[in-house]
Amino acid sequence: QVQLVESGGGLVQAGGSLRLSCAASGSISSIGNMGWFRQAPGKERELVATITGDYRPNYADSVKGRFIISRDGAKNTVYLEMNSLKPGDTAVYYCNAFIRTRSSARPYWGQGTQVTVSS
Repeated sequence: QVQLVESGGGLVQAGGSLRLSCAASGSISSIGNMGWFRQAPGKERELVATITGDYRPNYADSVKGRFIISRDGAKNTVYLEMNSLKPGDTAVYYCNAFIRTRSSARPYWGQGTQVTVSS
């Protein structure tokens, strides 16, 4: 059984920083793209950043220059370093990963971690 477990959310003042982590575990053969999405109250879930299996990042325009996505292949973990945080970044952040096992190949989601930025 595959699981994605996130950590690192919390409350921070505007201008501050947080680092999110998401570790995949289970009977994993390989992991393709990994990424972070977020959903604010009353809004649809939106892409924040993704990183390919060969470590190429992609960012939403709203976070370019402030957020950095990275991954550790040996640990099956993806990170999101968030700097210069704004109140508009407040949301539940979800980890996503395309994971191959012996019997399937599909995207998985983490349970979400709350990020709150106060003004």
